[in-house]
Amino acid sequence: MFCSNFLDDAQSLIMVINFNVFLMNKELLKRTAFFASLFLFQFTVNAQLFVSANSALFAKNEVVYVKQNIELTASNSTLYLRDNAQLIQGSTAASTNKGLGALSVFQEGSTNNFQYNYWSSPVGGSNIIAGNSPFGITQLKDVTGLTTFNEPAILASNNYNGTTSPLAIAPFWINKLIGSSSYYSWVQVGANSTINAGEGFTMKGTSGISTNNPTGQSQRYDFRGKPNDGTILIPVVIGQFTLTGNPYPSATDLSAFLLDPNNSNCSGTAYFWEQDSSINSHFIADYKGGYGAFSPGTMGSLGIYVPATFYSYDGAGNQGSSAGTGAAYLRRFLPIGQGFLVQGVSNGNVEMKNSYRVFSKETLASSTVLRTSVAKNQNRSTKINEMQSVSGFDYTTVSLTPTPQIRINTLMNNQGVRQLALAFIPEATDGVDRGMDARSSSDASQADVYFVVENSEYVINAVNFDIDKKIPIGFKNTQPASYKITVNEIINFTDVTSVYLHDKLANTYHDIKNDFHEINLATGNNTQFEITFKTDNTLSIAESTSKNFLIYQDNSLKNLVIDNPLLKDLDNCGLYDVAGKLIFIKKDLGADSTYRMSTSGLSSGIYILKIMTKDKQVVGKKVIVKN
Repeated sequence: MFCSNFLDDAQSLIMVINFNVFLMNKELLKRTAFFASLFLFQFTVNAQLFVSANSALFAKNEVVYVKQNIELTASNSTLYLRDNAQLIQGSTAASTNKGLGALSVFQEGSTNNFQYNYWSSPVGGSNIIAGNSPFGITQLKDVTGLTTFNEPAILASNNYNGTTSPLAIAPFWINKLIGSSSYYSWVQVGANSTINAGEGFTMKGTSGISTNNPTGQSQRYDFRGKPNDGTILIPVVIGQFTLTGNPYPSATDLSAFLLDPNNSNCSGTAYFWEQDSSINSHFIADYKGGYGAFSPGTMGSLGIYVPATFYSYDGAGNQGSSAGTGAAYLRRFLPIGQGFLVQGVSNGNVEMKNSYRVFSKETLASSTVLRTSVAKNQNRSTKINEMQSVSGFDYTTVSLTPTPQIRINTLMNNQGVRQLALAFIPEATDGVDRGMDARSSSDASQADVYFVVENSEYVINAVNFDIDKKIPIGFKNTQPASYKITVNEIINFTDVTSVYLHDKLANTYHDIKNDFHEINLATGNNTQFEITFKTDNTLSIAESTSKNFLIYQDNSLKNLVIDNPLLKDLDNCGLYDVAGKLIFIKKDLGADSTYRMSTSGLSSGIYILKIMTKDKQVVGKKVIVKN
């Protein structure tokens, strides 16, 4: 199980183990039993996994399971986790791990010294006291080899720029957030060891290149200390945000945490920080970032994630105008070290527990730094493979097929795009469903769009589909603003053929499935709109006009074709990308029967063609260009 060729530079390789400690691999488990029988009669120990002085246990690309506690007795007693190896413990109470030794596990963060990472440490300070201990950045090491390291430099508090080679960390950016939504409620930790197990912390990345960093794209840290374990209490405050994260040296099932009825003190949504990495500034006014939202839905799905809208910030840390959009990620299985926010719905605690721990390598677990979502492309296999876990939950019942949903994109003031997800889940209601609906984290932006659920603002709205259903949607802006709204994509759902934006005051329906609709709104909150799947009994003028044209993309000839059999007189036609940006416009087209426009110079993607007739009727159609 632990061979010397795995650990060429270790001083020794001695393991004391019993039958409650094993690798979750059938072949290796046989060898574990042999080692167990060999060592059980040579040593008397109290811990279920005991690593003696001047000894090491090395795990490579496997999971080490310990039913109860661990003792790393001396300062040179080490448990190494390498190449996706993870440690899982099965106790149902508070941690009783102890010892002066350390668990060592690698994890990667940003190489951009202007970009925040949201972390949660898998280890705390090493000591002989049983239980979890606080963490500090002095426990982060600079990786120099498989088991070797250098101590990083901890910069002065007025030095804001961390470096890669040699590793230097700027403590100015080490902060935590417990039960608050105010920028000024962030607590600066600096180099102090005051980050409790289960508390998340922010840290900016590093600049430069190191040969020990994987592919040069991320900064590798060696987290060293006593492994966190057991039930961990995380305080939350009603209506406020708390920065927490995965506190264990293994992956954690975020859906299990959020859907646990015992964690009803939080909303059931997790929020992940995303930031525009092209902004090289430490000034708050230059920041462009925001929080993406994850709702688990059900234990049988991978959940739903909507990316952040990037907002700029003023000098006080308040959100300003939108300035871009983040990427989509898989979020259900948290990698080691991943931090996120939760929002309290009542005062009290939520719990992280060993029962949420799973062995999920980062090919399925996700991270803000490392991996974008491939959920839409995972239909090659319909279920997750068998996964080792403490709870015994059957993960082969989890579908890789995305939750049926409609993604709606709104371009706000021709800047950032807010994406909303309308999910169709049979168990959902039209009210707030914990763990299904995700409330917006943005409450002070200059322009935003949201679903209205029980008079509050949501970015994910789960409902049980009904063709007659009307979904309230709201717009808010602190100054006059323009919005362009369209359906970005319909995922794994065939029951809907049309999607409309209904203006309840004007009683007009606008097709946003094949087109985008632009509206200009005065300052304030506007809830006169709703999403519908059909119009009233009378066809709208736009629908009637659209039947006069046949619009399609001929990818073999790289032409966009408009057939005009009724010889309607056309004033102009314009092609837009899905964000509403004009690609080209052609005017005074006349009344020809057919028009062909070259698309050979366009990138592959979805575009929207808008035609305006001489009598001012507008027709829109989405086309897919493949070049």
